[in-house]
Amino acid sequence: MSHWGPLRGSLLFTRRPQLDLFGAGILLVLCILWGIQQVTIKLALEGISPVMQGGLRSVIAVALLYFWMRAKSIPVFGTDGAWRPGMVAGMLFAVEFALIYWGLAFTSASRMIVFIYLAPFVVAAGIHVIVPEERLRGLQFLGMALAFAGVVFVFQDRGDSVLSERAWIGDLMGIGGAVFWGATTLVIRATRMVRIEPSRALFYQLLVSALLLPIISMLLGEPGVISVTPMVIGSMAFQGVVVAFASYLAWFWLLAHYPVPQLSSFTFMAPLFGVAAGVIVLNEPFSTGLLVGGGLVASGIYVVNRRQLPAMAASD
Repeated sequence: MSHWGPLRGSLLFTRRPQLDLFGAGILLVLCILWGIQQVTIKLALEGISPVMQGGLRSVIAVALLYFWMRAKSIPVFGTDGAWRPGMVAGMLFAVEFALIYWGLAFTSASRMIVFIYLAPFVVAAGIHVIVPEERLRGLQFLGMALAFAGVVFVFQDRGDSVLSERAWIGDLMGIGGAVFWGATTLVIRATRMVRIEPSRALFYQLLVSALLLPIISMLLGEPGVISVTPMVIGSMAFQGVVVAFASYLAWFWLLAHYPVPQLSSFTFMAPLFGVAAGVIVLNEPFSTGLLVGGGLVASGIYVVNRRQLPAMAASD
């Protein structure tokens, strides 16, 4: 991330009409990290309550981000008023992760991640109103449908027989988390937050969630930190340092550079990596649906991100 400083005056706020190879490469790494994260949350549940996990993750990340911004001489609040929509985005962000972390106490990581990635549909619906020039076209809607069908196909024959009778509660929380994730993305894209340093946009969200999630945890009566083991410490370090700090900083940089619907559609790759992580780390049964679903997802991503034909572009 350290190379962003010199780009402030040139590339930082340059919008690009299509997702290029550089952006796609960053997204691929992010999808791998986000897919793995669901597994690390499950692993850490043996030592830390779910919502408290989310709070501690934000505390770790916001502390790192604060010192990173100070080192780069980036103002935390500034004088442009971006902190106001930043606080709104932060509250949405906090509710999103309260639902996701709490939901994982009821349902499996595999089910949770597929519901979370309904978020691109929220973004695609809202972006029509907020940024008309970035709306999806007919074939791109088909691409999103293919990508989502691929994700559903991966999970349809996983044979998950260890779910509790209350798994539907976690499923609904996952859907709620997707709605709040999409709403957060739209707030960032529709306000002056899209024109500020990515680190500032992230700081506001992490700060609010670091304050709210521990309070929510206490209100829920969670026991908090139960046991500190190397596995729990490693899981929290991954969530706080790698995901909430580094990967989200990269994500907000991408939001400032590329069309939101294309970015959102690409994130359908993350559930596939989540399935792979579940097989490797949690010994979940491997499904051949992963291969077929992966092909559908790849096809959907291609359709959504392919350049428009000149005649189609002229009709806009």
